[in-house]
Amino acid sequence: MNNFWGDSLSSFWSAWIIVITLGTIGIAFWLLFANRQTDKTPDAEGNVGTTGHAADGIEEYDNPLPRWWFQLYVGTVIFSLGYLVLYPGLGNFTGLLGWSQEGQWEEEVTRAEERFGPIFAQYQEVPIPELSQDNEAMRVAERIFLNNCAICHGSNAKGGYGFPNLTDDAWLYGGAPENIVQTLTNGRNGLMPSWQQLGSENIENVAQHVLSLSGNAEDPQRAEKGASVFASVCAACHTPDGTGNQALGAPNLTDDTWLYQAPGQSLGDSVRQTLRNGRNGHMPAQAAYIGEDKVHLVAAYVYSLSRED
Repeated sequence: MNNFWGDSLSSFWSAWIIVITLGTIGIAFWLLFANRQTDKTPDAEGNVGTTGHAADGIEEYDNPLPRWWFQLYVGTVIFSLGYLVLYPGLGNFTGLLGWSQEGQWEEEVTRAEERFGPIFAQYQEVPIPELSQDNEAMRVAERIFLNNCAICHGSNAKGGYGFPNLTDDAWLYGGAPENIVQTLTNGRNGLMPSWQQLGSENIENVAQHVLSLSGNAEDPQRAEKGASVFASVCAACHTPDGTGNQALGAPNLTDDTWLYQAPGQSLGDSVRQTLRNGRNGHMPAQAAYIGEDKVHLVAAYVYSLSRED
């Protein structure tokens, strides 16, 4: 209830929920007894009561519910009332047991920390290159990765459209242990500005020059024309030779690894789209969610991925 409504309800809405909940239970209970038929004795002519419904000459008898069915229904009503007394469900009334989903979650987290905290603390003392060779530690790290990172980078860590492949050696911000830890701890925010103001002609020329850096130029003459524009507007981030700048997260344009090439999209169209519209990348900080000890462990796992044979 608290997750949906906030910390507490106003008196009106609390009363509204109580009335609706108890009223619904009460009406259901009343309908059960008001329509209960206990006398199924035939009359003097041998007829029994019917509901008045008939189909193909067959009438529907008005027989009572089986006793076990009736008692089960009564039992569910009693159970529901007992539940609402013990647990939250009636507006701001928290229940006699004082249970809450937040409290249960905190208890489970505390128990987990008490049980597994020393293990993670032990792993944190091991340098990342050495820890990445520990098979047992990497099995633990893989499960943390799958729970927190796979939704973007995939269960195989090979990434997807706009999400880096963590199994290759193409790093936006560097693949050294300290770089990976910084990425996981603080997150990253990448920005590629739109260059729509260059005009369609220059965008096409720059696109061809960018493609030429990795040997994919479609029009060498346009690529040559785009070199001067690239030097004036792109080299500040990507460097004059296009090898990128990991301090800025500016990708290497010479390695033929492309972050924003959609399935079925030509490389040229992807580069043109990037130049026209720009790109925004966001890697959320993970330390606040999983803790520094688990960041260290996941960093070792990510470090190991690009060094597998």
